[in-house]
Amino acid sequence: MSQLAALTASEMTSGYRAGRFSPVEVLAAVQARADAIQPTLNAFCRFDREGALATARLSEARWRNGTSLGLLDGVPVSVKDMILTRGMATLKGSRTVDPSGPWDEDAPAVARLRAAGAVIFSKTTTTEFGGSPFSSSPLTGNTVGPWNTGYGCAGSSMGAAAQLAAGAGPLALANDAAGSIRMPASFGGCFGLKPTYGLVANYPPSAAGSLGHVGPMSWSVADAAAMLVVIAGPDVRDGDALPRQETALAFQPEMALRKLKIAYSPSLGIRDPEPEVARLVDAAVQRFAELGAQVEEATPELPDLFGAYDILRLCNRAAGVGKLSADQRAQLDPVVARVVEMAEDYDVNDYVWAQSVRTALKASMLRFHERYDLLLTPTMAVLPHPTGISQSPKDLHWYQMNSEIWSPYTFIFNMTQQPAASIPCGLTGPDSRAAPGLPVGLQIAAAPFRDDLVLSAAAAFQAVSDFVRPTFDPQEAAAQ
Repeated sequence: MSQLAALTASEMTSGYRAGRFSPVEVLAAVQARADAIQPTLNAFCRFDREGALATARLSEARWRNGTSLGLLDGVPVSVKDMILTRGMATLKGSRTVDPSGPWDEDAPAVARLRAAGAVIFSKTTTTEFGGSPFSSSPLTGNTVGPWNTGYGCAGSSMGAAAQLAAGAGPLALANDAAGSIRMPASFGGCFGLKPTYGLVANYPPSAAGSLGHVGPMSWSVADAAAMLVVIAGPDVRDGDALPRQETALAFQPEMALRKLKIAYSPSLGIRDPEPEVARLVDAAVQRFAELGAQVEEATPELPDLFGAYDILRLCNRAAGVGKLSADQRAQLDPVVARVVEMAEDYDVNDYVWAQSVRTALKASMLRFHERYDLLLTPTMAVLPHPTGISQSPKDLHWYQMNSEIWSPYTFIFNMTQQPAASIPCGLTGPDSRAAPGLPVGLQIAAAPFRDDLVLSAAAAFQAVSDFVRPTFDPQEAAAQ
């Protein structure tokens, strides 16, 4: 792995400032690493080599002239193939999207990255329309992780997770409507933050409606905090975007955890995690206590969560999928296609009821956070899925596998629109039910607009963690 490609964003900008290397050299290293891992991991769906090189050269000139644009100037960043990116097709993992474009518009977060001098070099793979959690799409096929290429990275931001864990750049822009940042961060072994809803403007609107958030994925928590500072803020194209919230962006990497009161819910009152997940997450929570935080087990009240979430998710997604022709719908991933049929079981009264439940859930979590600064949970209830896993005919919802709920902990925070992140907290052992050396994630959530607390606590945990990237050799992987 190239040392330059695996640097954090802050290490890159420090090197530019000192003249040890340039944005052009870093881009070349990141691109070389991306090209090397792509045949095995399938993390990327397209590159903008000419555009990225031109941007890197402009950044190089600014650093030489002492006119840097700041935190991310010259830093390579990928963009998930769900987010509009000028000059690169955004096909959303689907064969139903016309690749001819025109692709002449940036989403708000992408535009802010460009204005900050970031080098947009690639689009990363996604499940179709972000609607499946199984690390594959009809358009791009399977994406696998560098920890063990027999296992996927969940969805829908699986390409970003594989890229970051394999050391092909420090940052990725992604989105999350049920866990699509945090689930791949857990199964894929990297950091990911779903910010407070409205903190980062979102356009075009998410296929999941107001469940959808745009946020950073990274290897370093500090890098994610830097990206959030850059991408946060309103945009006239998003009526839900809020004025810039400086408190939410006040990242404190040296924050004293002893000031925090933290709740730990091993199951969120839904289901217990697998024993190996529980063991690793329990140990991570103990580290918070050792760092001085006051930690106690507590679970918020979440009445009617699944019923309300299912209605909002299905109806919002069906509104988009239903616009496709019959021929287009026949090409869809079955997990995505069935939402139209399932949504037909609901009417406007169901939708209004679901919204009222959502309001009650928000209030419940606000009351909970009057008592606790943070809530810790496992990110996932189960160990990473092997490549090619599929649901049984009885599994109607994406979060089910053989009639078991395998991902119950993430989408509550999309319903309540509060910030939540996943950070790696360990690897499976030699006697694992799945395979040794697979990552497990810890989820950290806070009240709305306390993104700063989530990031600061995650940074404090990362500082005492011995979690390192896998040693992934593409040549060895190809020979296996």
